[in-house]
Parts: sequence; structure tokens; C-alpha cells
Amino acid sequence: MIELALIVAASTLAAGLAGSFALRLVPSVSTRLAGLSLLAVGLPLAAVLLSGAVMFEMGSDVVILAVAAASSTVAIAAALLVGRSITAPVDRLRAASGALASGDLSARAPEQGPTEIAELGAAFNGMAARLEELFDARRELVAWASHDLRTPLAAIRAMMEAVEDGVAKPEQYTQELAEQVRTLGALVDDLFELARIDAGVLTLELEDASLGRLVDSCVRGLQAEAQARRITLEARVGGDAIAWCAPDQVERVLLNLVTNALAPSHALRRRGGGCCQRATTGGHGGG
Repeated sequence: MIELALIVAASTLAAGLAGSFALRLVPSVSTRLAGLSLLAVGLPLAAVLLSGAVMFEMGSDVVILAVAAASSTVAIAAALLVGRSITAPVDRLRAASGALASGDLSARAPEQGPTEIAELGAAFNGMAARLEELFDARRELVAWASHDLRTPLAAIRAMMEAVEDGVAKPEQYTQELAEQVRTLGALVDDLFELARIDAGVLTLELEDASLGRLVDSCVRGLQAEAQARRITLEARVGGDAIAWCAPDQVERVLLNLVTNALAPSHALRRRGGGCCQRATTGGHGGG
């Protein structure tokens, strides 16, 4: 009798564990829960029917007690296993969201587990990647604004030092100073458009602009800085090229490129009977 009870209990336990592990392989949470409910109800019911038949034949309640204990154990174990397979990826997703909220923009959730939770993890990772891109763009924007503000300030400083040292007269730089002040004003105005840029709205005022005038303006604005570095800066524009562009933005790009080119390092090469200096940049910007 005891051997029969052990056999029936072991069979019930094996069937229940096999069913619980099979449920862990099901990709859908809803299907797992439905299967778990069916297992929790069906297994004890089958055990009761089987033990009832055995007890009717043999007149003992040992078997029914053993089967009931085994089926209850299996139901609890199955619930724990299936529940853990659902809660584990949720815990990892919660940990990733907490890390993101604390400022770790590189935090990502594992795209594993049931289908619904894996899709939620993928959506979370997409959101985190987009946030990281936005913060990187904001940092680049701040660096760009700082660089653009330094350019006219450096030119104004070089002009003032030239006047203070008696190298040039104030009248020589009147126009250039006025242009640099206008450039600073334009940069400050651009900073007020950051909200529009964040909103994805950036309006450029396009018009027919003379590229020669833009280049000449750039060279005049940086002439004092070039002289302070003992560099001859001149512009040679063939013809009067007209371009459909945003002149303020194009001039800003030219100013940044030439400013970067004026920075060290420098290369010297001879041309004819004289010496020609070519400025190159080894980092960001052009030369």
C-alpha cells in the first residue's frame, strides 16, 4: 500500500514539475498564467479522482493522502517557478528604470522573459537611447555656443591689445569692432532660440548672399587676432559668387573654421622668394 502511494505521489509530482517547466518556456504572460491555473486546478482534481479510484478498490485512505500532499506541493512549486519567471525580468526592468532616473543614461533593460515584458524592455531601451541622444545634443549645443561666443571675444581682445600697445589706432578697428559686437548680439539672440530648437523647429532665413562679402567680413573680423599671432590673413575670392543660404549662419561657420586654423600648430613652406605660412588644425574644425 505504501509503495503504491509513493508511486502515485511520485508520478503526480513528476507530472506537475514537467508542466511547470513547460510553462516557463511559453513566451506569453497570459498563456503562462492560464496554464498555471489549469495546472493548479487540474492536477489536484486528477489526483483526487485517481486516489478515489484506488481507495475504492483497496479500501485505504493512505493513497489519497499521499496524492493530495504531492499535488499540493507541485501546485505550490509550479506557482513559485512560473511566478519567478515573470517577476525576475520585471525586477531587472525596475532596476534599469531606477538607474535611469538617478542619471545613468546608459542604463538598459534586458529584452528577455515573456513576450509582453520583453517588448516593454525594448520600448524602455528605445526611450533611454533617445534621452541619451537628446542630452548629448544639448551638451554639443552648449559647447557650440561657448565656442561661438569665444570667437568674437577673442577678436575684440586682440584689437584692444593692439590699440593699447600702440600697434594700431582705434580708428582702424572701428568697423571691425562694430561687426564683432553685432556678431555677439546675434549669438545672444540665437541662445533665445534654444527652446525652438528643442521643439524641433529651426527656421533659417534664406536669401541670396555674396560669398565674397561673407569671406571678406570674416577676414576683417579676425585680422587683429591674426596679426597678434604674426600671421598674414588675406582673402582671395574669384568673381562675385552668389549663394542661396542663411548668411549669418554661413559667416559663423567661416569664423569658426578660420579661428581654428589660426590656432597652433603651424607649418611653413617656401613659395618663390618668400615664406608662406599655412595654418592647420589637428583636432576639431577645418584648416
